[in-house]
Amino acid sequence: MQCLILVVRATRIEIRNMIDSIENPVKDLWRIFRVMAEFTEGFEELAPVGPAVSFFGSARAKPHDKYYKLAEQTAAEIAKAGFAIITGGGGGIMEAANKGAAKAGGQSIGLNIELPLEQIPNDYQNLSLHFRYFFVRKVMFLKYAHGFIVFPGGFGTMDEFFESLVLIQTLKQASFPVILMGSEYWEGLTEWMMEKMLKEHKFIAPEDLNVFTVVDEPSAAAEIIVEFRDAQGRVGIELPAGMKKS
Repeated sequence: MQCLILVVRATRIEIRNMIDSIENPVKDLWRIFRVMAEFTEGFEELAPVGPAVSFFGSARAKPHDKYYKLAEQTAAEIAKAGFAIITGGGGGIMEAANKGAAKAGGQSIGLNIELPLEQIPNDYQNLSLHFRYFFVRKVMFLKYAHGFIVFPGGFGTMDEFFESLVLIQTLKQASFPVILMGSEYWEGLTEWMMEKMLKEHKFIAPEDLNVFTVVDEPSAAAEIIVEFRDAQGRVGIELPAGMKKS
């Protein structure tokens, strides 16, 4: 319910902003400058970081939850392999991943977002960025990613998961492993994708189910990420061909 309230309030704010911009076009110009500033700051701060892995999952997971502990262990394992850990900077799985990275001596990055009900940044970030715009923040998750690791979560987690699949499947502009942690949680969804989306309706192709991997062990996730890095694969996102300068 709290997430729904946040979405409704954020939508109302955006509608008011749109109405204001119609009445006062100058506000749109300032909004463009704010967006440019967020992109510039994000690129400047993250470009020197090196290979990174983005973690997603529920903000509601508590420290005693098994998935919280699993996220902490997985982040530590991947940080020890030389990767920075990027999260949304909040609580739950985000906190666990930042905690694991920081304790392992790795770069622990939080991409915090301004919300109507303020998100409280967790205490385990050694690089903390703050964003006003969700779409700018999403680009930062993608641009420097050598992998996405998705833990159990709600609507926001599903949004990030399926958005990554769309980029890899259709636009071919994203290239990185997508790992679902916790087979017990994801079993129903992956079976539904297989039976309904693929077999019954043929809305996806068989190879589309190969763009993500389900694992349970931190070492297995780390192995996938390291193998991808060592293969020197193309990472992150690129401009579509039509937008590139000739």
